[in-house]
Amino acid sequence: MIKSEILTIREVAEVLRCSKAHVSNVLRGRVEGLPKLTHFSLGRRKLVRREWLDTWMEQNKQQW
Repeated sequence: MIKSEILTIREVAEVLRCSKAHVSNVLRGRVEGLPKLTHFSLGRRKLVRREWLDTWMEQNKQQW
């Protein structure tokens, strides 16, 4: 399990169990039905705080 406070796109993809391309689309707001995932950029790198990811997942969980 990833313990870092700052996650790369690859690490976010591992947590969400999806592709890096899908995470990139979520960051850009290109996934219908999902809000953008808050992130920040360092040059071309996109980084996500762990707490932002946790909050985003909690707000967007679906109950079946």
